Amino acid sequence: MANGAHVAFPSICCNGLHDTGGRYLKRAGKIEFDMRRRCVLGLGCERGTSVEEVLDLAATALSTAGIAADELAAVVSVDTRRREPAILAVAAKFSLPCVFFNAATLERETPRIENPSAIVFSFTGCHGVAESAALAAIGPAAELILPKFKSAHATAAIARVLLQKR
Repeated sequence: MANGAHVAFPSICCNGLHDTGGRYLKRAGKIEFDMRRRCVLGLGCERGTSVEEVLDLAATALSTAGIAADELAAVVSVDTRRREPAILAVAAKFSLPCVFFNAATLERETPRIENPSAIVFSFTGCHGVAESAALAAIGPAAELILPKFKSAHATAAIARVLLQKR
């Protein structure tokens, strides 16, 4: 996995949604991909976006891409959202780790994304969050199967590991 990545394992507790990885945040290892789990869901959102909006966006993105939740290996985003309840809720719903990348890592993906945005750059320091995070999580063997898909306050994108011929 690229430098600048962190991982959190969200969980639901009696007090609401908490990032249980927050106190133990550490450098991420590789995301576990296999023949079934070959996709990652990239998410971006405005601070305070409702959990319902991002959950609905994630479900619509999966449906639009024609993939099932059990084909996902991780939920990924920019590190400034590592404690964002809506993103953590998506990872908790699908029982997946959240992997977060710094803006510099995401900015390196700009040549590969389909929807670069100067406005997003002005807020985050990278030209895209959802697409860039999805591509960065997989690396050079990634294909974007769902470019940036928007709701009112959030974005989603899905990338998949390309199968290599032997």
